[in-house]
Amino acid sequence: MSALDERRAQFQRYKQDVKTRGKPFYPYAMFHDTVMSLVVVCVIAGLAVIWKYGIFGSHVLGPVNGLPADPGTTSFVPRPDWYFYFLFYLLRIFKWPESVILATIGIPTIALILLLVIPFVDLRRERRLSRRPVAVVAAALTVISMGALTYKGATAQEAIASEVKAAIPSWAKKEGFRGNKEAIAGANLFAESGCVSCHTYLGTGSSNLGAPDLSAEGAKGRGIKFQIDHLKCPSCVNAGSPMPPFADLGEDNLRKLATFLEASKGPK
Repeated sequence: MSALDERRAQFQRYKQDVKTRGKPFYPYAMFHDTVMSLVVVCVIAGLAVIWKYGIFGSHVLGPVNGLPADPGTTSFVPRPDWYFYFLFYLLRIFKWPESVILATIGIPTIALILLLVIPFVDLRRERRLSRRPVAVVAAALTVISMGALTYKGATAQEAIASEVKAAIPSWAKKEGFRGNKEAIAGANLFAESGCVSCHTYLGTGSSNLGAPDLSAEGAKGRGIKFQIDHLKCPSCVNAGSPMPPFADLGEDNLRKLATFLEASKGPK
């Protein structure tokens, strides 16, 4: 008898023994769960100690404290944790608003439903990979696609602000504020501050949470002071507004943004 046949025979004897005599939850399964839980806790505690005290190098797991948050920044680009990079890149493929629902809800939901349904559809006892080509190909394609999307998401360059900035000269020409340096500076702040994440301007950006198009904001005649007050505290000026405050940009930058908005009276 070969070694493989011997192992199979031992496994069959073990299964028959469990079926005949059973295997009590206590102490066998409870002991295994306890040991595994202890191992996990020890690993987490060990990593916490290494991270806190910089063992095995100067904070090899990262600094204890990062730089203080700057709510007035215009250069920070938020990125998800690495295990969401695949979804992060899907959002680059499926653009808002027409198809983003596919990336955020459609594809993950379909994948989860298939994962839950497979055990009820495939009832075969065959475990050899050579006799399960469909399952093997599906698993391989899933791993490859997830790996590719994760890699693309990790290496993706944030070009949103630069793309918006590239449109500013055409904005100034269409809106007629090419000679207004303060309005041009405000347009650059508009691009850098991520305003097009919620607002649209001459076809650029996306309408989110009901945010209005600002292409003709200046035609409403609200004035510089109103715009500055609204940027400082949107909910104070417009009750219930979900727009975040931009007071941390500073008075000078707020005036530039307000000048840009007031100079935006719609395409000439």
